[in-house]
Amino acid sequence: MQAMSERLSDLDSHVQGAIRVVTFYDTLMRRRVDLPALARSSAGLAACVVGIRLHGTGRVTRLGPDGRDAPGEARPPSSTAPITLDDEEIGTVWLERPGRPSPLDEVLLDRLAIAAAAVVERYGPARTTMADPSLVELVVSSGSDEAARARALRLLGFFADRPVHVVAVHSRLPLDQVCALICPARPVKAAPLADVGVILATTVDRAAFPEGVRAGIGAAESPDRSWQQARTALRFTTPRRPAVHYGDLGALALLAHVPPDLVRDNADVAAIGRLAESREDLDTLDAYCATGSLRRAAERLHLHHSSVARRLDQIGKALGFDLTEPSGLLRAGLALTAWRLLTDDRPR
Repeated sequence: MQAMSERLSDLDSHVQGAIRVVTFYDTLMRRRVDLPALARSSAGLAACVVGIRLHGTGRVTRLGPDGRDAPGEARPPSSTAPITLDDEEIGTVWLERPGRPSPLDEVLLDRLAIAAAAVVERYGPARTTMADPSLVELVVSSGSDEAARARALRLLGFFADRPVHVVAVHSRLPLDQVCALICPARPVKAAPLADVGVILATTVDRAAFPEGVRAGIGAAESPDRSWQQARTALRFTTPRRPAVHYGDLGALALLAHVPPDLVRDNADVAAIGRLAESREDLDTLDAYCATGSLRRAAERLHLHHSSVARRLDQIGKALGFDLTEPSGLLRAGLALTAWRLLTDDRPR
């Protein structure tokens, strides 16, 4: 009976402490404090270093219980919690408590994360990755005047002195997840326009696009021109080349502007269309055109080079020219690319 009484006493103490923590943060939110004030008050309450980090800007606020910037490098957190806004994780809060965590640390971090999200939402622009599609469309539309475009960029959180790269994507993953991979801890916004995703970012890591994503990256400084280039580059993506930068296309980009009827009437393109009925032949030709080498194509296809040579000989006969000649390889590569653009059902 004595043991039960002690446990109930401890429980009552914990509940009272949790209520005080909740009341503390309710008061801070009514006072409309900013992030530094929120971190300063939280550090005083927790009696240890408190940290707040926003993913969208990379901004870190880290203060000690004396209200000053915490000295030295951050220690490993004793406990953490995500900051969530509109169902998206936009940052992290943590405690650097030496020794064992306090029983109220979980409650404190939970309320701190909620308060931080409210502060971020109040003091714009909002740091969520997903943006208002109408604002994004203003940025990339060729019909927008420069004043409207600049204002839209400011509202989205981009600064005039920093470049903005435009990416067009088809993705099986949510756009905010793609953004977190290709542009971590930097200003990045995304929105769907029709059936194409638009990403605006200050930097783009081309190697970081995950599986299941096709991406075209614009090269121009002007966002509207960069968007058109990104859409064009997206049309050149393939399973073997899922991310294409417009600047890497060079003269190949001209193929995107050839009238479809001219492409359709070309004998080489028509021959590729017939060849495409065999997935095996199409994959073999694609690997050979991509590498320019029989042996490297064999490595990509995981076949012996003699098997690939026999296939290429048969494909050359079907196309009507020798693939082992430089001119034949060039014709095949151009015809294959033109056929893909012609059969591409994605928006142009």
